[in-house]
Amino acid sequence: MRKVQFAPSLMCMDFLDMRNQLEILNKRADLLHVDLMDGHYCKNITLSPDLIRTFARVATLPMDVHLMTTTPSDWYEVCAEAGARILSPHAETINVDAFRTMNLIERLGCKTGVILNPASPLSIIKHYIERIDILTIMTVDVGFAGQPFIAEMLQKIEEAAELKAKHGYRYQIQIDGSCNERTYKRLVDAGAEILIVGSSGLFSMDSDLNVAYDKMLASYEKATAL
Repeated sequence: MRKVQFAPSLMCMDFLDMRNQLEILNKRADLLHVDLMDGHYCKNITLSPDLIRTFARVATLPMDVHLMTTTPSDWYEVCAEAGARILSPHAETINVDAFRTMNLIERLGCKTGVILNPASPLSIIKHYIERIDILTIMTVDVGFAGQPFIAEMLQKIEEAAELKAKHGYRYQIQIDGSCNERTYKRLVDAGAEILIVGSSGLFSMDSDLNVAYDKMLASYEKATAL
């Protein structure tokens, strides 16, 4: 079983202990996942450019900003200026300007990310798939933490891994939604390379984030028989 990377979801951390938790994640995680919801694309409002700017004062890891927004172009520049290093809009929101989007994200000095909702096929990104640095496959519907895993997405992950191997695409396959001991092995077997860990996979495991991170790694190793 190959080693995967972990991207803690900052919307799930304890905001009363934000600096301490970010300092712990700096030493232990691989990148940081930042959910930005506008209340329109999905019925929730979470993090913001101002919070990204605050995180950047402490965080040393790259921040991947997940733009759950109806008009992601409103957010690229402000998020990049705030400290984002990866900008990840939903494929459905950029189907009229995908190439302009890729060009802009690259000009801003960020890596290009794209998110696929559970009902969205890989085919909708086929004309610009070679431009993607991180391909995030949602295994829950967007909007809220703690939703049940959608097992049908395993086939999509396998398809993305096969395409990458066949054509030599550069994207890393990242999974967003219900990444925990019940799903780790299936996700990694299917081809997942980065796991976004949130409420069920990390932050609920202990009030001490160092202890919680140890428990997460132990549950991953047990689940994947490493």
